[in-house]
Amino acid sequence: MDFIVVVTITLALTIILKYIFNYNVKKINSLGSDSKLDEIAKKYPSNIEMCKEYLKKINNENVEVEENKDTQASLYIAITNKISIANIQKSYTRIQTIAHECLHSIQDRKMLIFNFIFSNIYLLYFIAICILAIFKILPYKMMFLALLIFLSLIYQTVRAFLENDAMIKARYLAKDYMEDKKISSKEEIEEMTQKFDKINNIGIKCVNYNLFLSSSIKILIFGLICIIR
Repeated sequence: MDFIVVVTITLALTIILKYIFNYNVKKINSLGSDSKLDEIAKKYPSNIEMCKEYLKKINNENVEVEENKDTQASLYIAITNKISIANIQKSYTRIQTIAHECLHSIQDRKMLIFNFIFSNIYLLYFIAICILAIFKILPYKMMFLALLIFLSLIYQTVRAFLENDAMIKARYLAKDYMEDKKISSKEEIEEMTQKFDKINNIGIKCVNYNLFLSSSIKILIFGLICIIR
């Protein structure tokens, strides 16, 4: 009965928060498509060159930079101090996306490493308790569920801070970069920045909801396994 209550509350909160956060992936994807701004962005350096210029601007040139054209997700890997840039050369959003990843590289090192290690421990813990529960060799299931919820809170708190911090600051770094390059007119930079603001307004909500959703899914899966088994 306890697991049914937890699963029901988790599912209800997931649905309610989707409405509150106005979670809409299609809308943010549509904002990322703008042929006029794409043409403006083509005038700027290549992804790798732009990334290195950003890193120089924020005084952190010891980061390794690579471009992975087989993926759509750019990321900063803290453990190897590397930025991997996705296949975003044709999109104007690359100007802010690359700034975002560069900003990750100058965030608190202890927090970045903790996030990397803890994320993996959290995932392994979830997999382990699910397997043990499936084979009916997990004692005190409610205790392990409580620990899963506690670990989820820690994961979400740290990850949300890192992502929100980078997303908020990326807009200003991108604008400052465009003004320094003097490639675009003042009006073009302003138009680009306004579009970044619209993306961030929705994007920050989406990121926070996605973090909650990923934790909720784990809690729901483990809870359902415990109910069934």
